[in-house]
Amino acid sequence: MLEARSHNQLKQLLQRTSSSWPHNLTLSRLVARSLRRRDSTLIHLDHGSEDFWWLGLLIPLGLENSDAVLVLSNRQRNRLINFVLPRLKPAGFRLAFWEGSNPPSEGQLWLIDHVGLIDAHQNGHLYSKQLIFPEAEFLCRRLRHALALKITLSDWDLLRRAHPSADSALVQLHHRLSTKLFAQATHAGAQVRMDCSEILALKDLIGVLGTSPAPWQSLLRTSSQSWASWAELDHKTLNWLWHLQPLEPLENLNELFQTHPVLFLTATSQNNLLLSEINSSGCVLDVNVSLGAPNLQDPISLFAPFRQPLPNTEIYAEYLLNQSRRLILGRSGLTILLLDDDQLRYQLTSGLAAEFGRRVVHEITAPESNGVVCCRWSWWLRHQDQLPSPEQLIIALLPLASLESPLMAARVESFKLQGRDWFRDLLLPEALRVLPRAVTPVRRCQGRVAILDGRLRSRSWGESILRTLEPWIPLNRLLPD
Repeated sequence: MLEARSHNQLKQLLQRTSSSWPHNLTLSRLVARSLRRRDSTLIHLDHGSEDFWWLGLLIPLGLENSDAVLVLSNRQRNRLINFVLPRLKPAGFRLAFWEGSNPPSEGQLWLIDHVGLIDAHQNGHLYSKQLIFPEAEFLCRRLRHALALKITLSDWDLLRRAHPSADSALVQLHHRLSTKLFAQATHAGAQVRMDCSEILALKDLIGVLGTSPAPWQSLLRTSSQSWASWAELDHKTLNWLWHLQPLEPLENLNELFQTHPVLFLTATSQNNLLLSEINSSGCVLDVNVSLGAPNLQDPISLFAPFRQPLPNTEIYAEYLLNQSRRLILGRSGLTILLLDDDQLRYQLTSGLAAEFGRRVVHEITAPESNGVVCCRWSWWLRHQDQLPSPEQLIIALLPLASLESPLMAARVESFKLQGRDWFRDLLLPEALRVLPRAVTPVRRCQGRVAILDGRLRSRSWGESILRTLEPWIPLNRLLPD
């Protein structure tokens, strides 16, 4: 039986390699069971397991030709090919896999990204293959980007050339849209939600013209109720990019998740958002299991004073600057400062650079050894592997999405129409997804985390943030090393 073979092979492999994660044997049996039974399984892993679950997943996949599809982000693929497999090669483990837009000719593990998954589904290449999604907590976000449409000025020109009879109507429509969008902009480079009536008028026009080039044919399949639509304005050229993304991509792909067995791996034990997303896809889970155990991660030092000012107060920017100075002063290692508010981030970066000079940089992957990198949360998550582990992480603002984002505003509006609690069912769970991964590099070097957002201690939901960061020890005052 595949479960027993996986268990024995992994046990032998663990004797020759070092792994501090205690759940690989259990995970390998669960994965092997799902592959053998071809059922839909959700496995919750403990926080801090990001780099350790590979063995438990790969051993069952490598024991026999598996007609499965492993869907990985670029970061995961690079780690698998450049780090995980080379480390296992001396121990005698080989994994045969297939990469490409077309499926393998024989029963082989097919390795693709999320864009490749969409293409394979639309082209009918998946057949009855089992789908495997590591880091399933980010599945919706990745599928949303894979399904996204971006319409540029050249796409409008392409549409006009394809339908010369409608050239003047298209020019007038584009001009009317441009005038309205720039009139609604509150600042240069603003993102403005598109008017549904204008979109419907354009879709009606394209619909009667006949077959249109990409991406216009895909535009006809979108719905104003289930897709977010906004324009990214360029005031220098007076042009704009049109963005469209599905609010709930799993609903758009319900046929995919209803007709294929799926294996989800996630590290969101305290988060119900993933379960609601899976349920919305129509996927029926046969197994839902947690690999729970005492948290074996090293604790971080957490500096989160009581009675900090709230972000909407007048003194908050000055408080951030003064407190960040104190935190950075005398530090010999790398500091990462996280802040999504663009204006406040630029202001804080400028103020710190006046104090610490070239040590302070903005979203650069080659800082000095004692540098300070001021960046957005998304930038930090995307470039973690390109930077040394920081000694200190300063969270100026918690990663609660702003409703100024057209995508998030549309998602919140959808939650309101359903009568759901948009903060506790959407914004807070999204933030809890991000925090553990953001903190992991600091935990590796037993550094410290400082949270300067006063909402952490003054709001009841702050306890959820603190639980997500466990284990941690309080740092009540800043003292020199």
